Amino acid sequence: MTEIRTLLGTESLAVTIGGQSVTRDLSFDVASGDVWGIIGANGVGKTTLLHTLAGLREVDAGHIELDGKHLTSLTRKQIAQRVALVTQHTLDHFGATVYDTVVMGRHPHLNPFVGETRADLDIVEDVLEMMDLNSFRRRRVDRLSGGERRRVAIATALVQDPGVYLLDEPTNHLDLNHQYELLETVARRAKSREAGVVVILHDVNQVARFCTHVLMLFGSGRAQTGEQERLLTRSSLSELYGRPIIDSEIEGRRIFVPS
Repeated sequence: MTEIRTLLGTESLAVTIGGQSVTRDLSFDVASGDVWGIIGANGVGKTTLLHTLAGLREVDAGHIELDGKHLTSLTRKQIAQRVALVTQHTLDHFGATVYDTVVMGRHPHLNPFVGETRADLDIVEDVLEMMDLNSFRRRRVDRLSGGERRRVAIATALVQDPGVYLLDEPTNHLDLNHQYELLETVARRAKSREAGVVVILHDVNQVARFCTHVLMLFGSGRAQTGEQERLLTRSSLSELYGRPIIDSEIEGRRIFVPS
């Protein structure tokens, strides 16, 4: 039986931005195999919280642990070896090909005097195939569509092979087919690689389908965490979004729609 390990956790975490409280006293743990969905209305601080978990912002109180160690005690390279962050807007490396960009995901693990090994390049090849990017490998990233660039960004994170994936609206710019393929890939990765995922999503039905846990941000520092089947209810979602939400079931799956 696979051992379930806590990969990333917070203890009494307080985060503010521009005088607004994002979280006041947030404690939750991301274990191997978990897929946590962060949901909430626009402007409540979902991206700010994700960047804080990645160590890019200081906390106001409490602390974050990565593999049982305080995040502040780790170097940026140590964090990069264990955490992959995919932001909403990724910078294009001018003139870089898809292949060269995806290879960059291996850099936190490389010996600077040796460079990429055959094993590193094999990982790149596997991910290019997985993300349906083989036919794009020699194209320049700055000449791709928004959806194609998004898939390259996710592929770079997968090549990094971290313990924790932090994904900010990864389905942006993707068509419906690629949205679900991406989320299926991420959920499989969490199980097969004993990784953890924290993902910001706006589609509650995608959260219900792919996430094991939910972190709800209500604004003014209030948050709620737990298993998604328990937390995703009409009443909680109606309060979260300030609009009546109804639910139903289609082919055995729960769906939520605005009233």
